[in-house]
Amino acid sequence: MPLPLPNMSLTLDQLEGVVWGEPGFQSHLVVECHRLRRIPLREFTPANLRIMIGQNIGLEHLVPLALQALADDPLLDAELYAGDLFSALVRSDRAFWSAHPDLRAKLASIVDEATSRYYALDECDREISESAFLGDLSQFQRSA
Repeated sequence: MPLPLPNMSLTLDQLEGVVWGEPGFQSHLVVECHRLRRIPLREFTPANLRIMIGQNIGLEHLVPLALQALADDPLLDAELYAGDLFSALVRSDRAFWSAHPDLRAKLASIVDEATSRYYALDECDREISESAFLGDLSQFQRSA
């Protein structure tokens, strides 16, 4: 059964009914998160999903999009390393996953495929993503 997806023409500000406005702190990450809240979800890239999910922002709306992307490619490289979007998901807020067992089950169904694809990566790619991917995967499995 396909995941229910949010209205892709809306922004996180619109979907959540909260306008963040201009950032009060000028770090690259803070500025980027504020910018991403103001663009329609249809414009989000895998890297944008990784950033926002990694900051636990907009999980209700963004996790289904990320899971949809990972269904096709569990080790999708969202700008940093193979599996970085997957890692952002499994590191995200445990309370969110507890409140959404259907989404957690979908992520758990991707784990086996992600793991087998990880071990099929060439040695260089495995070395780049090893500590993050394997550590995040282990943490997710322990939290089951």
